[in-house]
Amino acid sequence: MVEYSAPKHMTKEQVRTTIEQIGIIPAIRVSSPEDALFAADSVFAHGIPIVEVTMTVPGALSVISELAARNSRLIVGAGSVSHVDTARRCLEAGARFLTTTGFSVDVVRFAVGKNVVVFPGALTPTEVMEAWEAGPEFVKIFPCASLGGPAYIKALRGPFPQIPLIASGGVNQQTAADFILAGAAALGIGGELIPHAAIQLRQEHRIGELTRRFLSIVKEARLPASDRA
Repeated sequence: MVEYSAPKHMTKEQVRTTIEQIGIIPAIRVSSPEDALFAADSVFAHGIPIVEVTMTVPGALSVISELAARNSRLIVGAGSVSHVDTARRCLEAGARFLTTTGFSVDVVRFAVGKNVVVFPGALTPTEVMEAWEAGPEFVKIFPCASLGGPAYIKALRGPFPQIPLIASGGVNQQTAADFILAGAAALGIGGELIPHAAIQLRQEHRIGELTRRFLSIVKEARLPASDRA
């Protein structure tokens, strides 16, 4: 049963707000369009109305188009977008947000000009500053686990308290709460949420259990300290 779904015909502000509220962006990196559709349907069915289809998925644009056409309550985004031409085709296919692995000022400016949510990837403080100045809604810290995980997010939040940071790269069940407590606005999660084996075996129940678990972790970590278990 779906616990939450995005309203139809969402504005840019509603997309941004939904990402903040849910706090999880499932990153789909699979080897076929069929696997991608299964992964997206599975996380949506169990409470996360957001998916990021990376450009590494074979037929990624077709996957985005099909998901957007058949489920208006699912926020479909495009990941690993590296060029403006790719960004344009993603939006034409129905993507409602764009994200990059590294910082591409051209992609960010294109998205801002199209009034679309975008969050570029960045790692160093300099990259974070430059990315934020380009006008995105969030800045994605990738790969954050390699530079200290939650401690690195906390370190960045000191000088950049005004920048909503998305922690991505190495987020798992053991670290998810710590990333939120460190100040991450949301988490980008790939294989830890959508395991390769669960895709191959079409184990929706397994993905569903992981979806519910991560949602619960984020929800509890956001509670006041006195209310946490």
